[in-house]
Amino acid sequence: MTDIGRRRKLGALAGVCIAGALLPGITLGAEDVDVPLSLMVAALVVMLLTQLVYVGPSARVPAPALLAFGLAGFVQDSLIWWLLSWLGGKFAELEVEGFGTILLAGLITRASILAFSLIGAEPTAD
Repeated sequence: MTDIGRRRKLGALAGVCIAGALLPGITLGAEDVDVPLSLMVAALVVMLLTQLVYVGPSARVPAPALLAFGLAGFVQDSLIWWLLSWLGGKFAELEVEGFGTILLAGLITRASILAFSLIGAEPTAD
């Protein structure tokens, strides 16, 4: 696996954990065992789907291209969080309430994935 693939996965994991910790509309479970299980299921789904269909740069790009990649990735991650809101009660004690929470979780996740994937990336030659 390439270094950028590991950084994307780490960014997805960090984004899910940050969104789960910060957003009040995301409930990870009432018991201590439910919280890690919910985070693990959510992170696994996000990592899997973002690796299957990755929308983002593989090197440093100009700001307009990064904005376009970020917008497309934000839509993708929001759709993944929407899927998690539907699947959450079936596989873990994860509950995502409200469309605003889904959008904010998608934004946090995509920002984290882009930040981690661009750390240490070489600039492109013009």
